[in-house]
Amino acid sequence: MSNILVCVKRVPDTGGEVSLTEDSMGVDARHLGFTVSPHEECAIELAVQTAAATDGEVTVLTVGEDDAVEQLRDAVALGCTGAVLVEVDPSAYGPADIAQAIAEVVRAHESAGTAYDLILLGNDAADTGDFQVGVRLAYALGRPVLTGISTLEVGDGQVQARGDGPTGGTEVYEVDLPAVVTIMEGGVEPRYPTIPGRMKAKRAKIETLEPELTPLGSARRRLTLPPRPPNQVTVLGEGPAAAPAVADLLQELGVLR
Repeated sequence: MSNILVCVKRVPDTGGEVSLTEDSMGVDARHLGFTVSPHEECAIELAVQTAAATDGEVTVLTVGEDDAVEQLRDAVALGCTGAVLVEVDPSAYGPADIAQAIAEVVRAHESAGTAYDLILLGNDAADTGDFQVGVRLAYALGRPVLTGISTLEVGDGQVQARGDGPTGGTEVYEVDLPAVVTIMEGGVEPRYPTIPGRMKAKRAKIETLEPELTPLGSARRRLTLPPRPPNQVTVLGEGPAAAPAVADLLQELGVLR
């Protein structure tokens, strides 16, 4: 039986045009919806699959404001059995603070009789790009950590995980449990919630906690947006006279031979 904790973050839906706040410290979400990152969607899927294979349970946790209950309920609809909101002002918390807040919950639950064999997180945050939380959390708990993982299996007190290596090939890792693993999207296909799952999520009890730590804040100076790719238009011609140029272009692209 594997008890799994999966950690998510409420982030702006960056599928549309992204702009920054006036101080360049965050994504301007006034005209965007909210979701969790694709990495975390895959982390939830792997957590639910692993729990089902080992007769375990999955608890989903987020550190943020009470609006993040929406993302917790979404995760419950996908198969998580418990949910925890660590209620804080996220703008005051840096990656080290978030890792410490999660570690507090892990220790408190362990003292109450619920130990987590495996803690899963997204490899990085979709809004700020922080890669640090998983590693800092593992350090705070004294557990081994794997990053950039695509798939995993649990058995015989170990987690066997696969991820892309620096040369593009697949690398396989084995570490003893309990462990912390950060997940990259692409290894599994996230499921869609069922109607019974949505009904369960509406009734789910959300455990709400307040951390005891004093946050240090983020050392971030600012975020920047990458430059937009240049747009270039080539006019091939007008009417029938453009046909030879179109044929040449299609041949160049390999469409015509």
